[in-house]
Amino acid sequence: MAIDLKSPVTELKGVGKTAAENLEQMGVHTIEELIMTFPFRHEDFRLKDLAQTPHNERVTVEGRVESVPNVMFMGKGRSRLQFKMLVGNHLIRVSFFNQAYLKNKLKPGAIITVTGKWDQGRQQISGSQVHFGPKDAQADFEPVYSLKGKLTQKKYRHFMRQALDEVAFMIPETLPGKLRESYKLLGIHEALEGVHFPQNAMHAKQARRRFVYEELLVFQLKMQALRKVRREDEAGLAIHYDVEKLRTFFAALPYDLTGAQKRVVNEICKDLLTPQRMNRLLQGDVGSGKTVVAASGLYAVVTAGFQGALMAPTEILAEQHLENLRSWLEPFDVRVELLSGSTKAKARRALLADLATGDIDVLIGTHALIQPDVAFHKLGLVITDEQHRFGVNQRRVLREKGESPDQLFMTATPIPRTLSITAFGEMDVSIIDEMPAGRKVIETNWLKAEQFNLVLQRMEQELAAGRQAYLICPLIEESDKLDVQNAVELHAQLQTIFADKFTVGLMHGRLPADEKDAVMRSFSEGAINVLVSTTVVEVGVNVPNATFMVIYDAERFGLAQLHQLRGRVGRGEHQSYCVLVADPKSEEGKERMISMTETNDGFRLAEKDLELRGPGDFFGRKQSGIPQFKMADLVHDYRALETARRDANNLLYTDEFWHDEEYGPLRESLEKSGVMTGERID
Repeated sequence: MAIDLKSPVTELKGVGKTAAENLEQMGVHTIEELIMTFPFRHEDFRLKDLAQTPHNERVTVEGRVESVPNVMFMGKGRSRLQFKMLVGNHLIRVSFFNQAYLKNKLKPGAIITVTGKWDQGRQQISGSQVHFGPKDAQADFEPVYSLKGKLTQKKYRHFMRQALDEVAFMIPETLPGKLRESYKLLGIHEALEGVHFPQNAMHAKQARRRFVYEELLVFQLKMQALRKVRREDEAGLAIHYDVEKLRTFFAALPYDLTGAQKRVVNEICKDLLTPQRMNRLLQGDVGSGKTVVAASGLYAVVTAGFQGALMAPTEILAEQHLENLRSWLEPFDVRVELLSGSTKAKARRALLADLATGDIDVLIGTHALIQPDVAFHKLGLVITDEQHRFGVNQRRVLREKGESPDQLFMTATPIPRTLSITAFGEMDVSIIDEMPAGRKVIETNWLKAEQFNLVLQRMEQELAAGRQAYLICPLIEESDKLDVQNAVELHAQLQTIFADKFTVGLMHGRLPADEKDAVMRSFSEGAINVLVSTTVVEVGVNVPNATFMVIYDAERFGLAQLHQLRGRVGRGEHQSYCVLVADPKSEEGKERMISMTETNDGFRLAEKDLELRGPGDFFGRKQSGIPQFKMADLVHDYRALETARRDANNLLYTDEFWHDEEYGPLRESLEKSGVMTGERID
């Protein structure tokens, strides 16, 4: 029986039970799945000139064996084989570990090709592969796949060659001719050959380029369709706010808004006026003034007869929002109230009654806002602070407290544009990328662990001047696995050092929520001078008197997290300081420390963090909102991402996309995603 794309991989010659099980672990069941499993890199076997090859780079050279190989046995089956080899005018030494059997094959005078790592100082190659004969017998590029079990690269490439030869012609073209011609992209069959068996470097590059664009285009079609469905098919509220009252509100503020704040306010106000539901993400660095922007949106809806809600992840943050919003809005007869888990039963009943009749204009709260008995009279705008701290269902329940209210999500985590487009592609994104005038820059220094006494001296000077300090550790208790300072131990040390002078508090993730709140409240009120904490210190907590931040074992944190932690200080009138105590062993770790001392710009640091760590671990943990691509790299392929986003947006509004046969595969992928049902969404 003839095989086809849907045939099981066992139909290929040589794929027995064990190989099939290994392939299954890779998610490969059919021949089509095998073909569409791409290599993560290509081995480059082009011959290199050693004079032009940097130290520690992988290299392939051709030359003559110049000495009889010497084998040294090092116990437990370990061995090292060495011989001299003449490569052009270079007489170099070649080493192979645990391949003693090569001794009888390497004859002086024989021409061989060796691949390995080049040690420029020692003029030596640590070999990984040897080919007996001149280079011509080898391909320049070989794919390297991420394999499971006992599968070898050679065996897998054999399966792939079979599959391509027998059924690749059945794979339909998925990109329309117009797009391929526009960007000079390879057709599907030539691209598959170029990915799996490239003829040269250019062939491999062009094949990758085609699949990167296609992958990003399919993804962006889903994101843009979702965005349009939400904006255009979900009925929203057209909130006609009082422009003059809003202008009076801005005039009464004790400072002028920055240009970035004004731009974002205009974007939000424009959304309020449209009958489509606002679905906007507001990004702003620590201290950029997101809260006053949120307040202006809440006041705008109140002037139109609607209510507003602001949900924060903790009671302390909610209380701080209450204090700010009341100071700004109460002079304009706007009633602002707080609902949290601590609200007493009698007060809660009265509050809910006033909320239901519309006597409360703006309600601030924690998860308490989404309880079943919380009912608004006429909810117009829902704002979620630090939106990543809430689940999708929690945000949805709050939204459903009204009839299609507008939504604004706020985050103090600067997110690089490439991640915004992917993780939040269905939202409109507003960015406050300008700091208020007169805000003091936090002085940041990097010191080694042996200089910790200097850190304590400097901290004591700040404490003696009446200020407060944070000291952040990566772990709670001692660990055998990680040689890092732990919060419990450091808390005990500082209590001894500052015994009769200053109070030292301890906070970490294992404390019950009410204890964490109590510790944070004591610090906020000045009862605690030094707070030793893990990273649970809340984003957005405002303690203006805290001017000194120490981050211990700082190399264990990503740039985004370091910047967030640094933002706990620098919130008052006094100059603030951040000290990174770190002994990074890697170049990347050193680069992170240097970057922190060079800039306070969260967006610049976020881009750097993405570059160093990659999208999967940008937030210091796996971020489920970030899609996993087979080919695309969000850091290096950001131009392709922008292009795909623009093309996807344009395509959704063209007749040919919805009716032309060439666009059928793209339409099918969109329909399978469940975003829409195949009908035009414009």
